[in-house]
Amino acid sequence: MITKERGLKPKVSVIVPVFNAQDHIRDCIKSLLDQTLYDCEFLFINDGSRDHSRQIIEEYKNKERRIKLINQENKGVSSARNNGLSSASGDYIGFVDADDFVDKEMFSTLYQSAKTSNVDLILSNLKGENQQETQDYPFPFNRDIDSGYLFSYLLENENCNTVCNKLYKSRVIKENEIRFPEHLALGEDGIFNLLYVSKASAFRYINYLGYFYREVIGSATRNIKNIDYFEGSLQIYNLTLPMNCLKQSDVDEVNLLRSKKLIKNVISYTYLYFSSSEELTLLNRFIYIRRMISHEDVRKALANVYQILSRDLGRYEKYLLEMIKLKSTIGVFILTSYSRLRNQ
Repeated sequence: MITKERGLKPKVSVIVPVFNAQDHIRDCIKSLLDQTLYDCEFLFINDGSRDHSRQIIEEYKNKERRIKLINQENKGVSSARNNGLSSASGDYIGFVDADDFVDKEMFSTLYQSAKTSNVDLILSNLKGENQQETQDYPFPFNRDIDSGYLFSYLLENENCNTVCNKLYKSRVIKENEIRFPEHLALGEDGIFNLLYVSKASAFRYINYLGYFYREVIGSATRNIKNIDYFEGSLQIYNLTLPMNCLKQSDVDEVNLLRSKKLIKNVISYTYLYFSSSEELTLLNRFIYIRRMISHEDVRKALANVYQILSRDLGRYEKYLLEMIKLKSTIGVFILTSYSRLRNQ
């Protein structure tokens, strides 16, 4: 039986950055208050919201002592999360986005795994609210895995960047002063994870789905008019990693992995920008794709990994890779159009 007579120090601090999330914030709050692990604190960082998000949080805060509200001027999600990290007092740190919600066993499951294994990071699965497939990862379940393996995986792949399906040991964050980079418009989660993993000894992957995200207007796949995703990838590609990160791999290996990640992103963005969209005209999308596949960093990365990706990618991606190599914008358009029609 779970009792609510607990100590003052929470087991888990959950940080929730909030910006204009009034449509979904109640579902998020309710899913957190329903957690079977009662010893949590929920830090809502109101990042200058202009809607009723603050008032909704205050409504729940007045009834529930575990909710804490921190208000700041609009400075972005990284600043909000960093503000939460400065105020967190739990033994472990979790992150939830204000539009999303979690299963009632989410933090109990992750916390119990962390305490049992005593590893520095717990990784779980996640799923879009209306998606059929769960995002999972090619790691063995319930085994302690050296953090160097995850470090290399993060350098090469985008699909593990989010901080929202993980549980972090607070001591590692505080002792190494790990923070989200506030100067990046995109990719801040990935950098935070690289910084953290470079200081972690081991992680554990559990076969558990407890996090559900929503794709709302303004989210990563719905805001191509206002967010330049390719520019964000270039920032990550060219980012100088702290020397303590490079202990996991030599420089050549880091460059190879980052090149593979950039080209995989370019392939992904070709489909995103050539998909039917009312946000950009077809001409603007052609201009964007042409600029992207002709960019000097893309050409350099492509030369570095073309042979490897030609061997490893599926047939459709191989054809796209060849069109990118030839700088054929029209070829990319035909392939993405065919793929879209075929999947309808």
